[in-house]
Amino acid sequence: MRIVFAGTPAFAVPALAALAAAGHDIVLVLTQPDRPAGRGMAPAKSAVKQAAESLGLEVFQPATLKDGAAVARLREAAPDLMIVVAYGLILPQAVLDVPPHGALNIHASLLPRWRGAAPIQRAILAGDAATGVCIMRMDAGLDTGPVLSCKSVPIEHDDTAGTLHDKLATLGGFEVVEAIDVIRRGRANAVPQTSEGVTYAAKIEKAEARIDWSRPAVEVSRRIRAFNPVPGAVTRLGDSSVKIWQAKVLPNESGAPGSVLRADAGGIVVACGEGALRVESLQRAGGRRLSAAEFIAGTRLAAGMRFEPVAD
Repeated sequence: MRIVFAGTPAFAVPALAALAAAGHDIVLVLTQPDRPAGRGMAPAKSAVKQAAESLGLEVFQPATLKDGAAVARLREAAPDLMIVVAYGLILPQAVLDVPPHGALNIHASLLPRWRGAAPIQRAILAGDAATGVCIMRMDAGLDTGPVLSCKSVPIEHDDTAGTLHDKLATLGGFEVVEAIDVIRRGRANAVPQTSEGVTYAAKIEKAEARIDWSRPAVEVSRRIRAFNPVPGAVTRLGDSSVKIWQAKVLPNESGAPGSVLRADAGGIVVACGEGALRVESLQRAGGRRLSAAEFIAGTRLAAGMRFEPVAD
């Protein structure tokens, strides 16, 4: 099929690679304009733009798809189908109407659960046992279109947003290639989403990453995993902010929330509202990630010292 691909971040790259490997004719790749990044704030290419250039594909970076020139460019490409993965710009109906087979979206949740911007993080925060990838025909709503296929994966106890992101990105590539094959054979059956079980995955706000040690350890652990690698769950020790990257729940420990129960090479045990966490990887502001043993070597920790919430 002649395909226009629209995507921006790293999550979309495995799908682009899978489509190319399957032999589809990717006639145009849409991605957001280069954005300032890094300490020098020089314009940086998106992950999808870098992948597209390495594949020798033509790249189109409109600031909006709401003007006639962008729609005209898409019509010139004459695609059979459009594939959209975390593109980041609104697709007006005029764009959705260009390809005769419409537009398919790869969404990282089991729709209708977690429609919206941050389904991976929200699934971990909620303690969901599983998540997955759905291939959906796009309509004018927010992730409301009929679904061609869904594939679930368990959320393991040590999964972070980063590890789950990589699993689902790879799975999305496999699933979209299979969905296109079904469409080509005329066997596609898009099922409307049920109105039951709808939840919305709101965009992550930085303030959400602040650790509240008065919460149960299982909840604090989910927050740490959901915000790894971005923005990082944050707390305060003395005058320094500290990001916690890895911790394990110890349900049978207890103490004043935030207090250090013990610290050794195996980790820093911190009490929560219920249970405790053994912190195994953490990072001071401006420093590098350290194992608990490395952190303890440079910081005098004693039982009774406290990790505190970060102030507003």
